[in-house]
Formats: sequence, structure tokens, C-alpha cells
Amino acid sequence: MTITKEKFIVNKQGKPVQVVLNISDYEKILDELEELDCIRVFDEAKKNNEMPISFKKAIIEIERKRK
Repeated sequence: MTITKEKFIVNKQGKPVQVVLNISDYEKILDELEELDCIRVFDEAKKNNEMPISFKKAIIEIERKRK
């Protein structure tokens, strides 16, 4: 992933405290983080020898946890 151009907001001392991104760059970062999270969950399940579940069951569990 390549971010086009970073813009920083600095405090009174000139230290960067915030970053301003294009919405497309922000969305790319969110997509990458979501994919990384999926990889981590998969790796953890594989390490613990957990049994896979169906997609339908996974959706039910996810929805239940959101409530």
C-alpha cells in the first residue's frame, strides 16, 4: 500500500500530533487492518487446533457478539 501524501497537524512546539489523509488512503488502511485481523484470527485458531465452522454459523456468532 502506498499513501500518496501525508499532511501533519503540529502542536505549538512543532511536534506532529495528527495526520490528515485522503479518504481513499484512509479506506485502504482500514481494509489492510481488517485483513490483518482476519489473518491473526486464522493463525490463532490454527495454533489452538480449533475446528472450523460454517460461514452461516460464524455470521450468527458475530451478530450475537455485537448485541
